[in-house]
Amino acid sequence: MDAATKEKVQETVLEILRTADMQKMTEFNVRTLAGEKLGIDLSESSSKKFVRQIVEGFLLEQQRQNDAVQGAADEAEQEQEEEEEEEEEESNKRRSDGKEYDDDGDLIICRLSEKRRVTIQDFKGKTLVSIREYYKKDGKFLPTSKGISLTADQWSSFYKNVPAIEKAIEKMEERLS
Repeated sequence: MDAATKEKVQETVLEILRTADMQKMTEFNVRTLAGEKLGIDLSESSSKKFVRQIVEGFLLEQQRQNDAVQGAADEAEQEQEEEEEEEEEESNKRRSDGKEYDDDGDLIICRLSEKRRVTIQDFKGKTLVSIREYYKKDGKFLPTSKGISLTADQWSSFYKNVPAIEKAIEKMEERLS
């Protein structure tokens, strides 16, 4: 088959494939339709092989396009799911009482900085005031070992001594000035 005929066969086969119901179309049907349209015999071995290459190339390209579309759809779906999870986490963090809770369900009293928080938590049946540093992993803030957790009695003792701590800080600042 000469180059001009190959080009015509390729164009005709691709045209047939683009408009065909790929669930019903067979390679034999494609070859027969192309032969009829072009008025040539495509049943010889080299012609069959040439048509098969065109069909396989077309199918591979279709698969690549489908994979790309599916990949984009999967990525969009994953992004949507992540956004929904984040929204759900945010709504769970702020419960109906208007208070903010962390990922472990502990009440956040205040944020001392971006990475430090004061929380109230229940640990082994005891209520603790926890002043702790946090780090971010996989979009969640997790507590580090840097910090302190005080029982209610310890917190009460600390709280009673806050005025003395403030006075000591003032005196130290005066000395440094």
